[in-house]
Amino acid sequence: MQIDLTQRSAVVTGGANGIGLATARRLATSGARVAIWDRVAAVGTAAVQSLVDAGLDVIFVEVDVTDTAGVQHAVAETMTRFGRLDILINNAGIVRDAQLVKVRDGVVTGGMSEADFDAVMSVNLKGVYTCTQAVVPHMLTRRWGRIVNATSVVAANGNFGQTNYVAAKAGVIGMTKVWARELGRRGITVNAIAPGFIATAMTEAIPPTVLQTMKDATPLSRLGTPDDVANAYCFLVSEQAGFINGAVLGVDGGLVIGT
Repeated sequence: MQIDLTQRSAVVTGGANGIGLATARRLATSGARVAIWDRVAAVGTAAVQSLVDAGLDVIFVEVDVTDTAGVQHAVAETMTRFGRLDILINNAGIVRDAQLVKVRDGVVTGGMSEADFDAVMSVNLKGVYTCTQAVVPHMLTRRWGRIVNATSVVAANGNFGQTNYVAAKAGVIGMTKVWARELGRRGITVNAIAPGFIATAMTEAIPPTVLQTMKDATPLSRLGTPDDVANAYCFLVSEQAGFINGAVLGVDGGLVIGT
């Protein structure tokens, strides 16, 4: 399937590395002008330069998705450069894993901190809300838009040590369905991607035995790649996906059916 995003402009949050960078590259190679929004200027600038050197139309905007004023500024800067906003990929996310509570010999010895719970909810849930609310008015003026949010297979199944992450990703699914109802009649589709185990920089530190367990749990017997997820994002923002709205697309190699 040939996807043509010429004349479209896109924002990819958390686009400086991993799945976000692969997505920015995929959208740009399909013809879109792409703004990578990320917190770390040095990493973002280097990522954009690599894409520009490949002949792609990509810019970097430094922004923290939890900062409402900063997001508004990022929207204004992107509009100045592109003149329109058609596509929003809410990809930015963090993890701060810990068990809810640890008890040894009847004594509480640890657990998830309030700070770690709040940080994950702020980036992974509120950040999606903040960016979407800031971008949508520019889609409404053209009565066309594509929004795709990053959730996770753990939103449905839970995952040990991820109270905060699972809660945030489940919330993203809920917001996706609300916005699909609210915005669909205005020509804007809102969907979500639910990745499974994906090989990124974070998985490089995982012991080989644990990685093998992850592969064994996946019916396709491998980890996904950032490009696997990027391809799904690209399809959902295309004209070909114009009648898909409020959906959660699993990109997990069959992990959900295998658990």
